[in-house]
Amino acid sequence: MGGMPKWADALLVPLLSLIIAFVISGLVILLIGEDPVEALWIMVTGALGSTYGWGYTLYYATNFIFTGLAVAVAFHAGLFNIGGEGQATMGGLGVALACLALPWPHWSLALLASTLLSAVFGAAWAALPAWLQAKRGSHIVITTIMFNFIAAAVLNYLLVNVMRPRGSMDPATARFPAETNLPDLHAILGAVGIPFAKGTPANISLILALLACGLVWVTIWRTRLGYEIRAFGKSEKAAVYAGIRPIRITMYAMLISGALAGLMAVNTVQGETNRLLLNSVEGAGFIGIAVALMGRSHPVGVIFAAILFGFLYQGGAELALWTRIPKELIIVIQALVILFTGALDEMVRAPLRRLWRMR
Repeated sequence: MGGMPKWADALLVPLLSLIIAFVISGLVILLIGEDPVEALWIMVTGALGSTYGWGYTLYYATNFIFTGLAVAVAFHAGLFNIGGEGQATMGGLGVALACLALPWPHWSLALLASTLLSAVFGAAWAALPAWLQAKRGSHIVITTIMFNFIAAAVLNYLLVNVMRPRGSMDPATARFPAETNLPDLHAILGAVGIPFAKGTPANISLILALLACGLVWVTIWRTRLGYEIRAFGKSEKAAVYAGIRPIRITMYAMLISGALAGLMAVNTVQGETNRLLLNSVEGAGFIGIAVALMGRSHPVGVIFAAILFGFLYQGGAELALWTRIPKELIIVIQALVILFTGALDEMVRAPLRRLWRMR
């Protein structure tokens, strides 16, 4: 990194970007007549001060781990997958079909089926934009954004006209059978004697997300396919010269990316709502872009960035509940974090690089 060690680029740059974002957010809170120190304390205690707060923070973080990994894998291939929303939406359809199709005797079997179908549906929704990019030269950014809207329209039609229970006015599927309900962290940790608050949405999908992080690390850094993905992302011409096929790598990278985004639906659809709703993704696909950027497209970085954004989501909800700070300002704070850790990342890195050279 031009004289700056890797640890400084991986830790110092995001940390300083985060501090700048919080300082500016504090000034904005001060300008509207609120105490920024008190606001920060409410966010910290509300999101991290109890196992109840941690339950919600980890629930949001689970969503962002999946979508962050999805974006990260595409990044390594030099692709910008902005279709996480649509792929997670289709993944939710796969979860609903898996949970409603058969009378599952136990949640573990239902989880296996929903994991498989959510990944398949998410990958399938990423396949056509990938093919258009690889074979027709259509820009992946444009096609994946378009497919987000198509996925929303498809799900809207299915929930209103096909999957809605008879007599119900709510555009949603029927509730899944009790046998498909996933155990929450209260039940999982309680089984080994660790107390955890009851009633939070965090569930066994968190373990699935961590396993996905491990599999992504192995795939990208310890397999031939991962080497080809990274080589293609660094230089397409050099990769082609070395015998790597662009169409194959584009398709594989996007299929893996779409599958990871689709897996997010296991957490929201099966783990929390126990039915498929119209907007179960709630912007997590776009947050995954910021998570991947801040986490440097590495699974470990994605985990910490996802927890940060989980903290912002849960802490922001507490802030809106206990102060006069409007909910829209919480979105501004989140946007500032995304701005400085993503778009203005080089603004922090360049001065740090110069300081390191001076040393």
